[in-house]
Amino acid sequence: MARAALNWPVQRLAGEANVGEATIRRLEQGRAVPIPATASAIRTALEAAGVEFIAENGGGPGVRLGRRHEK
Repeated sequence: MARAALNWPVQRLAGEANVGEATIRRLEQGRAVPIPATASAIRTALEAAGVEFIAENGGGPGVRLGRRHEK
C-alpha cells in the first residue's frame, strides 16, 4: 500500500531501498518474509519519501502519506 500511495514502480522502491526488484515482488505477493535488514531498508526508504506507518488501533495497521512527501 505504501508503494502505491507514492505511485512508485517496483524498480523505484528497489533502488531507493537498495534491494532487488524480485525481492520486492516476492514480499508484495506474500511469497517471502523479509529478513530484518531488508524490512528496515524498505521501511526507511518509504519513510524518507513521506510514508507514515500507523500502528494497530483496532482497525488494523496501515500507512498514510505525511504532509510533506516527494512524488
